[in-house]
Amino acid sequence: MIKRIVKMTFQPDQTETFLREVFDQSKDKIRAFDGCHSMELLRDTAQPNVLFTFSVWTSEAHLNAYRASELFQNTWAKTKVLFADKPAAWSVEVVDVG
Repeated sequence: MIKRIVKMTFQPDQTETFLREVFDQSKDKIRAFDGCHSMELLRDTAQPNVLFTFSVWTSEAHLNAYRASELFQNTWAKTKVLFADKPAAWSVEVVDVG
């Protein structure tokens, strides 16, 4: 199981566009993608134009299959034009739970 965190900084006037025209249209399809256990959208409390996706995948192979899919390519093309800064992404695994 891996967890994927993606930080996206949007142009302030494009954040709602992303939410309405991109995320709302793709979230159910992403969550239903083979190997995706869950996906959350989070917002920075101090910077409302900074959003994060936090997703849980069966394996790196499942994540890579999603990243190679037409769904990802179409969604990412619509998303990246709205950015104010480069996105950052991390794939992590749980080492300890307390």
